[in-house]
Amino acid sequence: MGGFFAKLFQSIFPKKPTRIVMVGLDAAGKTSVLYRLKLGESVMANPTLGFNVEEVQFENLKFTIWDVGGQKRIRQLWSHYYEGAHAAVFVVDCADKKRIACQPDKAEGDKDTVFCEECARCEMYNMLNSEHLTNAPLLILANKQDKDDAAKPEEVARLLRLQDLPSNRRWHIQGCCALSGHGLTEGFRWLGANVQ
Repeated sequence: MGGFFAKLFQSIFPKKPTRIVMVGLDAAGKTSVLYRLKLGESVMANPTLGFNVEEVQFENLKFTIWDVGGQKRIRQLWSHYYEGAHAAVFVVDCADKKRIACQPDKAEGDKDTVFCEECARCEMYNMLNSEHLTNAPLLILANKQDKDDAAKPEEVARLLRLQDLPSNRRWHIQGCCALSGHGLTEGFRWLGANVQ
């Protein structure tokens, strides 16, 4: 009998989709991730000049994913997409090692260093400073693992200084290839389990 009322309640008051903001530097593969999840196939993506938004059914969850462009001039607008987000996905191009962290490491030993706006680490920490994402779980997608010279997830974690994140921040790094879909299921399964 209880199952009947639960189904009735759910049909009258359907659960709203989980809102996810997905960011990363230009050419990291955000749009490829989005459409691999949405369509189950790879698409030829052009640089995103604003944003793409899609509702994605993933296993028993429904996500509304906001894929926001990563060009430098667009990054300053990222914060407008954070409000109302239940989770954040940060996509890293692991084949472009020079852009994962400052070269040379401008922030070495100094957590209060001004953000360089050129590397994934600085942009990720800038994003995480938003009050709208304080309690949001963070999924880092270490993309382009199909490339021979791609940084492995462990190296990306070290370069991004994930160990410096506050202990109450829920995060997970997942190696993936947006073109083949490898690793995306595991990453978004973690995200679904950690969204409030």
